[in-house]
Amino acid sequence: MYSENLTKGAINAPHRSLYHALGWTNEEIAKPLVGIVSSYNEIVPGHMNIDKIVEAVKMGVAMAGGMPIVFPAIAVCDGIAMGHVGMKYSLVTRDLIADSTEAMAIAHGFDALVMIPNCDKNVPGLLMAAARVNVPTIFVSGGPMLAGHVKGKKTSLSSMFEAVGSYNAGKLSDEELLEYECKTCPTCGSCSGMYTANSMNCLTEVLGMGLRGNGTIPAVYSARLELAKHAGMQVMELLKKNIRPRDIMTEKAFKNALTVDMALGCSTNSMLHLPAIANECGIKLNLDIANGISEKTPNLCHLAPAGRTYMEDLDEAGGVYAVMNELSKKNLIETDVMTCTGKTVGENIKGCVNKDPEVIRPIDNPYSTTGGIAVLRGNLAPDGGVVKRSAVLPEMLVHEGPAKVFDSEEEAQAAIDAGKIVAGDVVVIRYEGPKGGPGMREMLNPTSAIMGRGLGSSVALITDGRFSGATRGACVGHVSPEAANGGMIGIVKDGDIISIDIPANKLELKVDQAEIDRRMKEFVPKTKELSGYLKRYAAMVSSGAEGAIVNK
Repeated sequence: MYSENLTKGAINAPHRSLYHALGWTNEEIAKPLVGIVSSYNEIVPGHMNIDKIVEAVKMGVAMAGGMPIVFPAIAVCDGIAMGHVGMKYSLVTRDLIADSTEAMAIAHGFDALVMIPNCDKNVPGLLMAAARVNVPTIFVSGGPMLAGHVKGKKTSLSSMFEAVGSYNAGKLSDEELLEYECKTCPTCGSCSGMYTANSMNCLTEVLGMGLRGNGTIPAVYSARLELAKHAGMQVMELLKKNIRPRDIMTEKAFKNALTVDMALGCSTNSMLHLPAIANECGIKLNLDIANGISEKTPNLCHLAPAGRTYMEDLDEAGGVYAVMNELSKKNLIETDVMTCTGKTVGENIKGCVNKDPEVIRPIDNPYSTTGGIAVLRGNLAPDGGVVKRSAVLPEMLVHEGPAKVFDSEEEAQAAIDAGKIVAGDVVVIRYEGPKGGPGMREMLNPTSAIMGRGLGSSVALITDGRFSGATRGACVGHVSPEAANGGMIGIVKDGDIISIDIPANKLELKVDQAEIDRRMKEFVPKTKELSGYLKRYAAMVSSGAEGAIVNK
């Protein structure tokens, strides 16, 4: 055990004196040191219950013979950060979380780790740290929120943002908006649809780093505390067997993650996070393979915002393992991959039946024969753009229309609110990429305003920024190269015709090539005065097509 380099022998008496300063006994010092990374705070609804998860994990570790030691990780609530400068500080925390966890874990010589994330950037940030540190590690999340109920229908955060759009369009009264406000988010937990947090917690199960139910057991269920205790006990088994994150997160595991991503209809943010996590494992995850996987992977779930089912429904239907079992019926899952259970994927999912074919469609009766996410390419996005195909209305899978161009989210939002966006338009929001934003803000306010105004069946949106998992509609994000890096999205003008063909994976600017060449020759990307962490991040971050990896 690595901790013995700090706890054994006369040379380490100074270390032991500091452990005694913590109130540790000799018996505790002699045990394996297990770091418990707590993302608890009092501002993020998905993290307010993590203190209880931590206590359960500590009990599990102690019961199995380890010494549990808690240290923190930061967390930003994307919903609260949405629509203002705070969203520039969302994606960038992924790397802060990975860096600080790496520093704490290695500096203090932990033998094993239990990661307790929940919301959007904590999950990938801690998975990145797990790969770097590479000591036996297991994940247990805080769990998803229960759906809200308004006027007899289940709701989620996307319903709330769209309600604001309806209110601004005069379709909802003050009283109706207040009812949404008070009833949409009824419990602690990560927001109740298949948004980024829940997507990544489900994919943590698929990658083999979390026990069954990690992604789906609701935050308020006592079963979540039982799961946490089992995670604490299981990390000690991983330590005994010396099973490490890079033994689990293999190339086959990432292929499984992309496959289940397509079947679940996960957030487009997974196309940023999976390559970044893979990079830390020494694996290059080229998104060119995403469309190949999508072509043969049926979309089995339409959770909010794509449909009217929620995380609690997926849990009751059998959860992630049931989805994987359905996929395995057509040999779409690599079953020989090791997981944190100490067993293979095939052993884990055996007998995990689909209990509700309305929530998880059987493999022979999918929502579509292709997956929930598509990567588009063309002259406007030679390095790619990403769309959540499963959340696009059928009539918008192919769309062509005039561009309405904006150099920031705020400019676009003002135009939408003023009624300046009309049926047929393609809204273009640029200088919101990883470098240009910086921080690649989520465009949930504009996309929700479009839906709330009843324009979801006639207006598309493209951006070099990204989207919340709560976004639905013909919305193409991660357009690369971004405007700040000289990408063609930077030369689009009002009135230019843009063609979006999702089935054909195409995104094109319909402008004469000679005119494109002239514009590109004259194009000088806009710059922003930056300071602090964002200045450093903008200088170091890679393209969204590469996962917005820092220090690449």
